[in-house]
Amino acid sequence: MSVSRSAARAQESVWPLAVTALTAIAVAAFLTAMLASAAPATGEPAPTFDAVGSDGKTYRLADYKGSTVVLEWTNHLCPYTEKHYDSGNMQPLQKEAAADGIVWLSVISSAPGLQGYVTAKEANALTETRDAAPAAVLLGPEGTVGRLYAAATTPQMFIIDADGRLVYQGAIDDEPSTWGADPLKAKNYVRLALAEMADGKSVSTPSTRPYGCSVKYAR
Repeated sequence: MSVSRSAARAQESVWPLAVTALTAIAVAAFLTAMLASAAPATGEPAPTFDAVGSDGKTYRLADYKGSTVVLEWTNHLCPYTEKHYDSGNMQPLQKEAAADGIVWLSVISSAPGLQGYVTAKEANALTETRDAAPAAVLLGPEGTVGRLYAAATTPQMFIIDADGRLVYQGAIDDEPSTWGADPLKAKNYVRLALAEMADGKSVSTPSTRPYGCSVKYAR
């Protein structure tokens, strides 16, 4: 009888965690589907925007015409995002991009009071402590830029070519998990797309299904 009660207690402790995980996945899937209809079309001009960075400067997409731009939606408290930073997967990709003259912009769309929201000072501290290397961190707590791109998850990636066309959107890689598979061994869609562009080729996989935590937009 005592073994049965112990087993029951163990199940009771695990069940809420399982339900929470399934709920998070369901919410992210619903948000992804809801925003998909509003998503900009791959191959078409990328939505233009102005956004304030964590350094207080205003960044305009139009200013980068002639350069490749990567947009990375991020949330430091999202375990899917943490996986890529804690494993050292995201930082080398950012640094490789910078070395190739690519403009990497990290975007935080979490609203005040919701998971992932940070002040400018906190955003700068995160960049330093994680050894991240974006050209800038854009703060968009009002959600304007996120909704322009129909960004649904963190991480979610967009690549804009030198002509201002959106040539990739979706997941960073093919391992949609918070643990288990090594992201350093996954098929990295962003690295692959950038390499193909550097070789003058079309992006072979222009869109994929994004995964991660739902973007915490202002309600």
